[in-house]
Amino acid sequence: MVVDDHPMWREGVARDLTEAGHLVVATSGEGRQAVRVAPAARPDLVVLDLQLPDISGVEVIRGLRAALPEVRVLMLSASGEQQSVLDAVKAGATGYLVKSAAPAEFLDAVRRTAAGEPVFTPGLAGLVLGEFRRLAAGAGGPAASRGTAAVGRPADAPRLTDRETEVLRLVAKGMSYKQIAERLGLSHRTVQNHVQNTLGKLQLHNRVELTRYAIERGLDD
Repeated sequence: MVVDDHPMWREGVARDLTEAGHLVVATSGEGRQAVRVAPAARPDLVVLDLQLPDISGVEVIRGLRAALPEVRVLMLSASGEQQSVLDAVKAGATGYLVKSAAPAEFLDAVRRTAAGEPVFTPGLAGLVLGEFRRLAAGAGGPAASRGTAAVGRPADAPRLTDRETEVLRLVAKGMSYKQIAERLGLSHRTVQNHVQNTLGKLQLHNRVELTRYAIERGLDD
């Protein structure tokens, strides 16, 4: 689903996605309309502009996630301001790309976001990880949140395998599936399966939430 208030841009993005083999189930130029249409259209991924004429993209994310908890959102915005990025991620965006990105970079971001990877314009990933670490420290830090029966695992949390924990540590460092696969000598698919299994066990929805979970428990050390 493509949500952008500029018709030429919206139609261009939809056309690029279609030509790349993606099915565009709906488009919208307004935030409230997008939130209303999404439950019936049931998109797996929403390409969303930050600035809309009626409500902000951040409000749209909250509405989308309330209706479709599993939906993934890739923000495609002209703004690269730090606060805009952090607000979008905190609301539940999986990725954030500025509109100056090349078409190939955009399509790669769509593919990776659809697979559950957090995708950010270069330079923004470190900002997001830094904010998660700041929030974790403000909440009392890793030591305060552990109360563990195993390293990094609260006593009432599901038990992760050693490999899942190892992958989780690398996720918390901001590494991509490809980088994790190369580090551990695994296939991309195997890493993705470990991440999906961990998400299921922890009842989380995407890698952004998983990263925050890991950082709050000090697994990025």
